[in-house]
Amino acid sequence: MKKKAHIIKEIVPASIAEELELEPGDELISIDDKEIKDILDYHYMIKSQELLVLIRKPDGEEWELEIEKDYDEDLGIEFEEGLMDDYNSCRNKCIFCFIDQMPPGMRDTLYFKDDDARLSFLQGNYITLTNLSEDDMNRIIFYKLSPINISVHTTNEELRCKMLHNRFAGSSLSKMKRLKDAGITMNGQIVLCKGWNDGKELERTLHDLSAYLPEMESVSVVPVGMTKFRDGLERLERFTKEDAIEVLEIIHRWQNIFMTHYKTRFVYASDEWYIKAELPIPDGDAYEGYPQLENGVGMIRSFQDEFHNYLDTLEGGDISRNISMATGLLATPYMKQMLGKLKEKYPNINVELYTIHNDFFGNDITVAGLLTGGDITKQLQGKPLGDKLLLPDVLLKNGETVLLDDVTLDDMEKSLQTRIHIVQSDGKLFIDSILQ
Repeated sequence: MKKKAHIIKEIVPASIAEELELEPGDELISIDDKEIKDILDYHYMIKSQELLVLIRKPDGEEWELEIEKDYDEDLGIEFEEGLMDDYNSCRNKCIFCFIDQMPPGMRDTLYFKDDDARLSFLQGNYITLTNLSEDDMNRIIFYKLSPINISVHTTNEELRCKMLHNRFAGSSLSKMKRLKDAGITMNGQIVLCKGWNDGKELERTLHDLSAYLPEMESVSVVPVGMTKFRDGLERLERFTKEDAIEVLEIIHRWQNIFMTHYKTRFVYASDEWYIKAELPIPDGDAYEGYPQLENGVGMIRSFQDEFHNYLDTLEGGDISRNISMATGLLATPYMKQMLGKLKEKYPNINVELYTIHNDFFGNDITVAGLLTGGDITKQLQGKPLGDKLLLPDVLLKNGETVLLDDVTLDDMEKSLQTRIHIVQSDGKLFIDSILQ
């Protein structure tokens, strides 16, 4: 049986691979005569100090290379497929799935639903456990992949089957017990849907998840995001201010319970709940190191603290700037407050702040990360933008320069006739992007 080959995309300069004269287009066949299933196998196999590597050249010639190296030294190879294997796709039809709420005509990659434990470990993606095979479980435990991020949503097995539209969705939660017993750390996520898994069901879920401490390190509660493209999908209701207050009361009560028994708050509400409830976002200490920052839990507080801590170290001055910034509705009041503080120290700095409304997905979507190039360009057309326009990095994925609607940064610069500067989600770097 022919062994699976992995095409080399790039060779890192001054690496072992370059010294061995490997080139893009070559294929990695095996290491120590063992087939390589994916990137996990690869990184495990190259830990040895002595390797026998089989390479196939584009003309079919095979090179058998004996390599001696330090234990942790990398070979310097990057592959065409980042995972070195096909991605495991999602088998569910979740009532809250955002991908099902996207319009037709977008690029194919945006419609792919991954549900792959390897991506959970490598990139922080959340998995439902519903398509995790016995081999997958054994590999997680063997390679000690931690943390694994799990989309729990509810521990009511019958309700989980309904919410995920998968008859195995309830029983698949038992895999969390195996992960706990194997010492695999986990994080949980609950996408809250009104009338489904909130209220008493949320209470039940938080109670049940306490059994997985300390291996389960944190749980986030985020509201379902609903676009205007929900024709033919399960009817869902939007949370009101009163609903948000009730959700926060439940979360805060359970935080106190967890602190009493486990010395951790364990469960955290995403920023949207506090904004919807018109309540202050907690202090930084309440997030215990921000374990769920990428889920929008404490993101605003973290950014504010970085901003103010750095601003306090600056003396101010007469630096003159005339620039602009655009963000989503959710972040606007906080950005406005911070820019006001910056102007107190730097009176000659003028930053025109623009709120972009999400006409593409619908105005109920208020986060900056789901804004499109078309909406930004249309709403800023003819507006004074100054010497440059600042945009948040959450608009882009993995260093790409294209937004969700395939509009590129170059397209936007040409349309708006200004330079665009992408700002990382860091309060200090935000100030630097204005001052420098």
